[in-house]
Amino acid sequence: KDYHSHLSPHPRGEKKTPQKNFSPLSHHFLPTLFLVFLMKHCFHISLLPIPELEDSIKRYMAAQKPLLGDSEYRNTEKLAKAFKNGIGKELHRNLIELDKKNFHTSYVTGPWLDRYLSSRDPIVLNFNPFITFKRDPQESYNDQLVRATNLTVSAIKFLNSLRSSILEPDIYYVNPQWSKSKAFKRFLSLLPTSVSWYGAYFAQAYPLDMSQYGHLFNSSRVPKQGKDELFSDHGARHLLVMRNGHFYVFDILDPIGNILHPYEIQAHLINILQDGETVAEYPLGYLTTENRNTWAAVREQLLQAGNEESVYKIDSAIFCLCLDSFRIENSSHLSHCMLHGYGYNRWFDKSFSLIITVDGSAGINFEHSWGDGVAVLRFINEVYADSTKHPAVVPKRTAAVLCSANVEKLQFHLNESIRSAVTVARQKFDKQRHKMTVKPFEFRKFGKQYVIQQRMSPDAIFQLACQVAAYRQFGKTVPTYESCSTAGFKHGRTETIRSATVYTKRCAQAFIIDRKKYSAQELRKLIESCSKYHKFLQMEAALGQGFDRHLFALRYLAESRGDPMPEFYQDPAYQYINYNILSTSTLNSPSVFLGGFGPLVPDGFGIGYNIYDYWLGCNITSYVERDLDKFLLDLEGSLNDFFDVFQGRSLK
Repeated sequence: KDYHSHLSPHPRGEKKTPQKNFSPLSHHFLPTLFLVFLMKHCFHISLLPIPELEDSIKRYMAAQKPLLGDSEYRNTEKLAKAFKNGIGKELHRNLIELDKKNFHTSYVTGPWLDRYLSSRDPIVLNFNPFITFKRDPQESYNDQLVRATNLTVSAIKFLNSLRSSILEPDIYYVNPQWSKSKAFKRFLSLLPTSVSWYGAYFAQAYPLDMSQYGHLFNSSRVPKQGKDELFSDHGARHLLVMRNGHFYVFDILDPIGNILHPYEIQAHLINILQDGETVAEYPLGYLTTENRNTWAAVREQLLQAGNEESVYKIDSAIFCLCLDSFRIENSSHLSHCMLHGYGYNRWFDKSFSLIITVDGSAGINFEHSWGDGVAVLRFINEVYADSTKHPAVVPKRTAAVLCSANVEKLQFHLNESIRSAVTVARQKFDKQRHKMTVKPFEFRKFGKQYVIQQRMSPDAIFQLACQVAAYRQFGKTVPTYESCSTAGFKHGRTETIRSATVYTKRCAQAFIIDRKKYSAQELRKLIESCSKYHKFLQMEAALGQGFDRHLFALRYLAESRGDPMPEFYQDPAYQYINYNILSTSTLNSPSVFLGGFGPLVPDGFGIGYNIYDYWLGCNITSYVERDLDKFLLDLEGSLNDFFDVFQGRSLK
């Protein structure tokens, strides 16, 4: 169906004739039929397409429909039409011209990176997400020292595979069984990077863009006034280790790229654990939690005070290993630890930090400007599998402690102004982190397999449950953001799935306001309509046919040229749809225990969720604990209602 052509709410039972016959079949990440069609017509990864302006406006108005009253909608429709036929047409034409000149990248790559780097908000809580590893299946390997060594060795093995061009490409499989074929993996790993795509193509396996991996190692975000920069030095061979706010470095690679012996790495970590027993008096890691302009100014003071070499060693390190000095108490404590910690033992500007607590809980906190979850999740999956199947060190065999000269403890010259800045940053960070509430949620009545048996989309069902819960809480449909990867295209980043629709609004009203008027069969049909439309939106987004990135790029173009801001973008409705109360993202992986991120707005929720075969769960963040508790109750109630409907039971 061309759903966008008839999205005005209509009375129950009224039917509309679809204008097109698009089957809304899709996979949550990349839609099978359309991706195969797309990839079969090009022997390379295509550039992200620029949607037609008329289509983007149509999709935009469809997303606005459930959020606005009739008069507001008419006003927004008028502004959208004027934009489409006026300045928007010119901006769209100019964007296409620029895209043709910049054939080496996508039209949104530069503006999207600039959006991240230009933000002056602190990156912790606002941008940096986290993902936690599952525990090692062998509990004795969850000792902090053992697990830190094994995960570090596996991470460096991943680095060497990447740099040796023998890392298998990220692949979307038309036939997922190919991913389990050792023969195919062996064949693909032997192909040079320049032709690996062709080998995969003939097996109907389509590599995804992997350009983000270039910033995974030896990289940092550097604060600058007005706009930050990304820094990389791939020639650096040292690892950065943080312990109680102290910084240590040691070369983990030799000059030709060979990794140190695992027990030598373990010996270095023993030295560090024995040295850093007390928290640093002025932990510089707090500075990375500051407003970016404030941090940029203090960084200049650090450099001027004679700390250039130490700062460079932090920025250029392969990655940051954070050895925390406490145990994890529960899932909420784990989330707090990985999302923000206590501030003093983090350097949030690093491309990623590997965090390991005393009890062996482990996770990744990563800076978001350089890349998205696809690259980090691949890294986590590889590292977890290698560290558990092929551990580099074993428990009860401790390396001999080497001379501490092999480990350098970074020293800093701090004047009174820098000390004061650290103190202020700590106070601000502590105040903000105490506002953050993180709570896990599990629902055990059904999972992916059951929903598929109902011939519906598991992702759509969870998203619908969030919509019904939000409607209960706010008494209306609220702006919602669901992230969708566009890694099927060159330099693809993400597109937004607008999960709040006229279908979810109608369904929420039926479950909340008129629940006794509907039979179980009628409610099921409403749920099915939501599922079909959600899959259609997923398909559009994965194929670069959403509206958010397109409209963003047009606005960015106008701003970069110094043009007056079009009235379309000044519309309160445009501001509101981008004030996302619900920010959602899924992280399904056999290696991941949980993940999460902060809310996008002060009164919103950050929802990281997983859909397993027989149950589903999520990890939700909020700055208002009372609101979060209510949302969790409403979410559980919504899923229970769905289960009753699936079982054919009418609601009471």
